[in-house]
Amino acid sequence: MTKKYFGTDGIRGTVNKGNINGLMFFKFGLAAGTYFKNLKKAKQTAIIAKDTRLSGYTLEPALVSGLASAGMHVYTLGPLPTNGLAMLTKSMKANMGIMITASHNPFYDNGLKLFGPDGLKLSDKIEKKIEKLIDSKIIKNLSKPEILGRVKRLEDGNDKYIKILKSNFPNNFKLYGLKIVIDCGNGAGYKSGPKLLKSLGAKVISIGTSPNGLNINKKCGSTYPNKIQSAVKKYKANLGISLDGDADRIILCDEKGRIIDGDQIIAMIATRWKRKKMLKGGVIGTLMSNYGLEKYFKRMKIKFYRTNVGDRYVKEKMQKYKFNLGGEQSGHIILGKFATTGDGLLVALETLFSMRKGKKASELFDVFKPIPQILENIVVKDKSIINSPNCKKAIRETNQLIKNKGRMLVRKSGTEPKIRIMGESENRILLQKCINIVRRTIK
Repeated sequence: MTKKYFGTDGIRGTVNKGNINGLMFFKFGLAAGTYFKNLKKAKQTAIIAKDTRLSGYTLEPALVSGLASAGMHVYTLGPLPTNGLAMLTKSMKANMGIMITASHNPFYDNGLKLFGPDGLKLSDKIEKKIEKLIDSKIIKNLSKPEILGRVKRLEDGNDKYIKILKSNFPNNFKLYGLKIVIDCGNGAGYKSGPKLLKSLGAKVISIGTSPNGLNINKKCGSTYPNKIQSAVKKYKANLGISLDGDADRIILCDEKGRIIDGDQIIAMIATRWKRKKMLKGGVIGTLMSNYGLEKYFKRMKIKFYRTNVGDRYVKEKMQKYKFNLGGEQSGHIILGKFATTGDGLLVALETLFSMRKGKKASELFDVFKPIPQILENIVVKDKSIINSPNCKKAIRETNQLIKNKGRMLVRKSGTEPKIRIMGESENRILLQKCINIVRRTIK
């Protein structure tokens, strides 16, 4: 059974089109609140955070209304990174947490990411149950007037989150003498990112910290890494940190101006954790993880398994195999020793902790050689075009052409109206040929 509202990472789409509007957010709140009620608890609570999109002002009140109508007491935190919301959901012993965000998407999109009381993203099974509630006679779930929920704003969410992050490292961990550029993408990490690094003694150059509701991810952040690249070179920084709109992704830049993607970060952490005997079991990647990473782990005798794209699926497989490290090339990286979901700032701290004895970022991330990879994202009106006879034929043809010389992956985006075509091969001419064959059937 396919899901009706939820994609690979919550609910996402264009504001005031489809399901991203006030009415539907009221229904989402009422349905989620109804599902997560725990009548054994004296107080039913939900916490809400958001990124910096203008539409948050429209959607948050509707969501709050739905939750309060279900009998949930609601705490709103304002702009806060996604993992901050996950951490606080658990530490505050809330029934649930909801992040209002469209992650790396443009400002005109928005959505929801839902977390259970354990701070974990919801399983497909639970999402389907909530969908069923949304489509039921929702009026029957409205609470009686005397047991409606109350709403309170908490202003110290970022401070609590920073405190939790720092608690994972020794008290004497400081960043004195390091110059760091951080690009917060005008998103949810614009307060906590610079504040965290400054509190540890680093000299911080902040960009992407002036959100106006419309500039989130706009030519900045993890999907636009040349911004951080230019800044690192300009300021002669030791490290560049680039976050996405809800700060659960990270892309880095070393002191030489080389962009470091999620695969390279995962390789570095896995290598270090294995040496320190901190790595449990192995590493979980996705279908998009570079084949060079897989070959490197094989050489290092580190177990490596792939799963579907989406950090939720990475976490589920980490739990299945009892691994404590996993992530995506895009920069979603889950440090299972410390967190339940991707956290750009936590990964940044882990990187900086590895640099504390004077090691340069360029040395730290010289781990494996990636196999040449081409990724194309094609905007489409209907993602089902991937199932057309012409497209299926093209995929079969390219898989045959590249067999034993690389790999091809063609998939629907779970978060945007796009078809993603990815190919890997040492034979660049063959690779481009295969990409072109598939592209012609989609455009």
